Amino acid sequence: QVQLVESGGGLVQAGGSLRLSCAASGSILSIHVMAWYRQAPGKQRESVASISSDGNTNYQHSVKGRFTISTNNAKNTVYLQMNGLNPEDTAVYYCTVVQYGRTYWGQGTQVTVSS
Repeated sequence: QVQLVESGGGLVQAGGSLRLSCAASGSILSIHVMAWYRQAPGKQRESVASISSDGNTNYQHSVKGRFTISTNNAKNTVYLQMNGLNPEDTAVYYCTVVQYGRTYWGQGTQVTVSS
């Protein structure tokens, strides 16, 4: 079992920045992928960014160049640095990890961008 705790959400003005953190605990060996998803009101949950155990990253087209995903050296915390935020980035952001083919989800953290 893996437990995930997200932090760092909040209210920010358009053009501002936020850094989300997600700490993984429990049985965290062999985590293959760590990722961030988001879900805006009335919309489906969508992938934002992911990072594999060997450091390869992928980003949704709309956040490329603005968001950066990274992990700490122990690879038990994943970050999402979000710059140049706009109101379309408003959503609940979820951290996920994939381990042995199973996906674990955090509880989500709200990001609200005002215009």
